[in-house]
Amino acid sequence: MPFVLTVDQRGSRRSADLVPGVLAELSGVPALLRFERTAGDEVQGLLDDPLLVVEVVRRLVRDGSWSIGVGAGAVQTPLPVSTRAGAWPAFVAARAAVEAAKRRPVRVAVRGAAAEPAADAQAVLTALAALVERRSAQAWEAIELVESGRTQAEASAELGVTRQAVGQRLAAGLWEVERDLGPVAARLLARAAG
Repeated sequence: MPFVLTVDQRGSRRSADLVPGVLAELSGVPALLRFERTAGDEVQGLLDDPLLVVEVVRRLVRDGSWSIGVGAGAVQTPLPVSTRAGAWPAFVAARAAVEAAKRRPVRVAVRGAAAEPAADAQAVLTALAALVERRSAQAWEAIELVESGRTQAEASAELGVTRQAVGQRLAAGLWEVERDLGPVAARLLARAAG
């Protein structure tokens, strides 16, 4: 099931071009069609894993510089060589989603072949994005270490804080809530594709 992400730089007329940096950040993402600049300050890629879509949205929200549109639905096959040549409903949905995202307080929107699951996926991704946007640098330090495979005790030693402090950082960063929301968003995205 294909998912198109169309991502537009916020405030690009007042700031430097961030597209090369985000392309470098997303270059390792396993994609059906790799992320590439499609026009001006816009990036687009085609993924087939809804959990990976959630992870990419998380990365982009953490960066704080992007309006993110997710389109779920059919695409033409065989796939073109370039994302810029993509067509069909998922690409149209992603275009509508990024335009909607620009008008939302949390700049994430989902459009899909199935409207109700797309709206539900948008609601869950919005909650996840709001949580990620408000996370402190200290919480991110603890989360990154634990997500890389370290135990809380190992993370505490590396950060020079107590194990309880690591637990408090994870709790304050709502890491457990994020871990609950991610799979739900992925299931809803899959349903939104139709």
